[in-house]
Amino acid sequence: MAGRSILPSYMLNDPVLLNDWHVVARSSAIASGGVRAVRLLGRELVLWRNGEGAHAWLDVCRHRGAKLSLGRVHGECLVCPYHGWRYAGSGACAGIPAHPGQAPSAKARAEVYRVEEHFDLVWVCLGTPAQAVPDFPEWGDSSYRKVSAGPYLFRASGPRVMDNFLDVGHYPFVHARFFGDSPQFEVSDYEVEATDSGLLARDIGVRRVWKAGPAGAGETVQVKYSYRVQRPLTGNYTKVHGAERFSMMDTVTPVDEGESLVWSVMALNYLSETTDREFLDYQDKVTGEDVPVVESQRPSLLPLSLDDELHVPSDRLSVAYRRWLAKLGLRFGTC
Repeated sequence: MAGRSILPSYMLNDPVLLNDWHVVARSSAIASGGVRAVRLLGRELVLWRNGEGAHAWLDVCRHRGAKLSLGRVHGECLVCPYHGWRYAGSGACAGIPAHPGQAPSAKARAEVYRVEEHFDLVWVCLGTPAQAVPDFPEWGDSSYRKVSAGPYLFRASGPRVMDNFLDVGHYPFVHARFFGDSPQFEVSDYEVEATDSGLLARDIGVRRVWKAGPAGAGETVQVKYSYRVQRPLTGNYTKVHGAERFSMMDTVTPVDEGESLVWSVMALNYLSETTDREFLDYQDKVTGEDVPVVESQRPSLLPLSLDDELHVPSDRLSVAYRRWLAKLGLRFGTC
């Protein structure tokens, strides 16, 4: 946007996250002509769709500061609810009803952010994208059934929420009724590889875990987990048991420093007899068990100094995650 930014000075301005992609809605939830208010990194945004696609702007009209999310889509323009100023998809003001013969000033322009749509998710970058949108390879594989879940609200910092996703050791305790409260639970030794694009932890063996799934089968099995951390707040994991394979991408939206939304995209090649609704009910319950535990953690921000917590071998991925965030220079949600 030309000229002085109209962003308030208190907005959250961590450059690592400003230049990354974050989910703000499901694509399927924004119909053509739809308008909704969303929040990202402390910014109030308006998300709307016209024939060109989805748009994400700062939720402020340049005329008198009214929320554009209270407006409507008319033709290909977003119309301010206060004085009817019309904004084209480019962000430029296309017309002022009170002065139809007057060409709008070049300053009459919305603050526009980059938008992409993948995996039925709307991704927004508030700065200049340092990388492409995170990937989920199973999305295009027809041998997998796909189920989307969330968003789940955590009143916790984004890195705290992401750290929980990467923690295999909590399963039989936080999720005992689904994964089994096994006294012989044991996590095998494993290594974490730091790459140019993130972190990898492969084939983490877990002994005597109850077979997880909405079917609730009562057998004990040997399961292997693999994790890939793509971004500070986006990660994938794959769970393998025999020929059964389950993959999930979790991406955490930093609404504010103390509030996060989790969006999950899942792919599996089994449980064909289970409906999507049953699977979603299961995922809702599992995530619901994580929420109070993560929200209870102190400090509320994720400590990056390894001296501030105690660590054991099964925490290798969490330790690597802290070191990686420190190397990236992430300030948001950490201490």
